[in-house]
Amino acid sequence: MHSDGLLRGSFRPEAEIATLRSYLRQRERERPVEYAAAHIQHMQKALMEMNLQLHHVVSDITGVTGMRIMRALVAGERDPDILASHRDVRCHASSETIRAALVGNDCAEHIFALAQSLDLYDAYRAKIADCDVRLEQAVSALTIRSGSTTPLPKPRFRQKPAGAPAFDVRAALHGVLGLDLTQIHGIGPSLALKLVAECGTDLTAWPSAKHFTSWLCLAPGNKISGGKLLSSRTRRSSSRAAALLRLAATTVGRSDTALGAFYRRLSSRVGKQKAVTAKARKIAALFHNTLRFGMAYRDPGAAAYDERHRSRVLTNLQRRTKSLGYHLAPTCEPAGVS
Repeated sequence: MHSDGLLRGSFRPEAEIATLRSYLRQRERERPVEYAAAHIQHMQKALMEMNLQLHHVVSDITGVTGMRIMRALVAGERDPDILASHRDVRCHASSETIRAALVGNDCAEHIFALAQSLDLYDAYRAKIADCDVRLEQAVSALTIRSGSTTPLPKPRFRQKPAGAPAFDVRAALHGVLGLDLTQIHGIGPSLALKLVAECGTDLTAWPSAKHFTSWLCLAPGNKISGGKLLSSRTRRSSSRAAALLRLAATTVGRSDTALGAFYRRLSSRVGKQKAVTAKARKIAALFHNTLRFGMAYRDPGAAAYDERHRSRVLTNLQRRTKSLGYHLAPTCEPAGVS
């Protein structure tokens, strides 16, 4: 935190974190991933104009098989048998299936469009690779915060998300922090890297999770006048970290986890928007407690959360009925009655 004269206290990251943050923001600011995705669509359109149904026989035209075939087309190859021979051994479609999809028409203007889009796609992929090299160097330069030698747990994600950095972000962060942030539901490797870049690896500036969530403007407000609470709405914020946590909250809503069950219960009562904010606050608290105190997150599951909530409601009902002079007893249905 920094305070000078009449200036409000603000969070200033360490030089290592500031460098990492700059590279990440540059990667997002230039939007090379989005531009590359747009050129994938242009390549697919050019193929369809030539009646080449490559996207129907390969899962991703930018995979090994698809890129080999498109580069061969741009180089002047038109023979379907030769084009199909570029099939990678890991491709599920057979050579015969691929050959049948590559019988089309030969139009110079569409080949030209394909070549243009392919060149631009390669250019943006090169820019992404340059950013990823700098990001990996920036993560490697971070000061190791933990001397723990805890082995890296099994990943919860089977496949690498689209647009993720080329290096193993999860292992790199584990080497710096000594813990795995991706064990928190809603936080993947890329999101964990972005949160670390925005908040740093040392969260001692926030003594508790309540301080941290208040800084993120995710905690309920307390607008009070004359001892009366006027509003508890959360404050508006332009914090990137808060936006990332809200994004994480939206991904867990349908999961069979305690966080998912919490979101579903709350959204049915107060609406989705407030439920997303409340869940983002929970994820922020888990993120803080994990980095600040080394808390090991263990998800109890949706069923355990629902049972705990039921027990809490039942306890409150029993206390209220007892204060009114009544006794709360469970109903016992006769045998054979459904």
